[in-house]
Amino acid sequence: MVSARTRNWILALLFLGWALGNLDRYVMNYAILSITEDLQLSASSTGLLLSSFFAGYALMQMPGGWLADRFGSRKVLIASVVMWSIFTGLTGAAWSLASMILIRFLFGIGEGGFQPASSKIIATIFPVKERSRAMSVMLSSSAIVGLFSPILSVWMIQNMGWRTMFVVIGAVGAVIAFLYWRHIKLPQDESATNTMNGSEQPKSSVSLLLKTPLLWSLLIAYFSIYAVNWGLVTWMPTYLSKVRGMDMISLGWLQTIPGFATLVGIYVSGYVLDKLPKGREKIIGSLSCVVVAVLLYFMFTASSVTMFITYQAIVSLFLSFVIILLPSVVLKNLPAAVAGTGMGIVNTGGQLAGFITPMAIGFIVEAFNGSFDAAFWMLIGFAVICIGALLSLNYEKGELLQQNADSASA
Repeated sequence: MVSARTRNWILALLFLGWALGNLDRYVMNYAILSITEDLQLSASSTGLLLSSFFAGYALMQMPGGWLADRFGSRKVLIASVVMWSIFTGLTGAAWSLASMILIRFLFGIGEGGFQPASSKIIATIFPVKERSRAMSVMLSSSAIVGLFSPILSVWMIQNMGWRTMFVVIGAVGAVIAFLYWRHIKLPQDESATNTMNGSEQPKSSVSLLLKTPLLWSLLIAYFSIYAVNWGLVTWMPTYLSKVRGMDMISLGWLQTIPGFATLVGIYVSGYVLDKLPKGREKIIGSLSCVVVAVLLYFMFTASSVTMFITYQAIVSLFLSFVIILLPSVVLKNLPAAVAGTGMGIVNTGGQLAGFITPMAIGFIVEAFNGSFDAAFWMLIGFAVICIGALLSLNYEKGELLQQNADSASA
């Protein structure tokens, strides 16, 4: 058993890596304003560029999870950080729309193994009753980055340019990869653990996972809630700049308010989820999606920027609960030996949403002559779909899979 001190140290390193990965995504949403000017991009081309990262990221989710289960999460984790650092730096060297799309796609491939591998590490070293909180700590790095990235992005772009900014972020990634290689030491060779019951066990586990209704409900929920999340995150700076007429500095400061709401929501959600009776969380998650759907309507019909930001902050708060709920269900209802693969399967839905939604919004905005109203209605529809997916969660098959794994290792 890993000591509490070692668990917390590894969790801190995972927090740091996830923070850097999210920093690159967030700064891109501000750099895109300069990139659009430099490369002379239309709204649809901008949407395609924003989506290119998620195409690679989604494609790598299931292979990344399988590789973590088969060869060990530490190896996949380090390889992921190394690869994404290289292509983050290369983003600053892009000279055309095609080169930028290719680089961002390969960056997504690189980062795609991080969450399945890190989720497997959490499932391996943390007891079940602490996994929601551990996951919320790691994912809270996204909220913390979201809190200061608007201001940092504006400052870096104005003072060093978007190209140099990406090179600097890539160099920081190389340092984090070294820290992982030096300090993340797991108690045993996970690949040996996964295969000790016979060579057919990994195949049968994947087959059982794909036949588990719980995972398909989670995949749909992941897709729909992340369609809302990434739709807002990727296009919000452009919307506030072009529709609400905000300048970059004001935009950067005001977006820290939803960022703070997300941070609070993530920490509170992790604590609450570890305390809730099993089955109650999907009811609260569904009610959260109802709130999100209603407030999305209030957002785009808001009469002032103040009211818009207020509604956005509340949406961020309730989105956080659902975003922490989904991986918590995976970690608490699947055996650790297939946690990486399971997380990769369901997270594919979330990252497909990250690929499709920004691109779809770009085409919608262009088709409606710059209006975002139809795009907001699309996001409202996804929130409604998430309600149905959460209500359909059935834990029985997940429990059966856990029992099979326990019997095989007995």
